[in-house]
Amino acid sequence: MTTASSKLKQAAHALIDHLPEHATWRDVACQAATRAEAEEGLADIEAGRVVDGDQVLRWIDSWGTGQECDAPQPQSR
Repeated sequence: MTTASSKLKQAAHALIDHLPEHATWRDVACQAATRAEAEEGLADIEAGRVVDGDQVLRWIDSWGTGQECDAPQPQSR
């Protein structure tokens, strides 16, 4: 039986195995953080915690105009 802990260890080993020989601890940490952020983003997408891209662009376009829009919020599915 594969546990979440053993899956994490396997993924960490694979991450390290794909780094170049001259990699530093900073490289390891950066790759691990990038992987964690990507997995969190995918979980957000799966759970429907997303914001429409056009709403984000309208919000950004309003910055500094004196009529700034409120930040868009994720819509419930």
